[in-house]
Amino acid sequence: MKSVMRRLGLVIVCMLTLSLLASGFALAADDSKVKAGTRQVERGAKKIPEGKVGEGVKETGKGIGKTVSEGAKYSGKKVKEAVK
Repeated sequence: MKSVMRRLGLVIVCMLTLSLLASGFALAADDSKVKAGTRQVERGAKKIPEGKVGEGVKETGKGIGKTVSEGAKYSGKKVKEAVK
């Protein structure tokens, strides 16, 4: 059971990392808010193998939302600057 949860946590972290790299959010220059969301995802993913599945998934989901939201804001600002 522990190995299944550990694999699930690893899969979540890997998929998030790949999706962030593919979308360009991981390369944002305004890292503070994006990195905070990423750290929240990591904290949540680490709770899953410890047996705190519900709490870990909840924190991971919030972190993903924060990372995507802040990355989109940053990208929007950069597009505005590029248009000027």
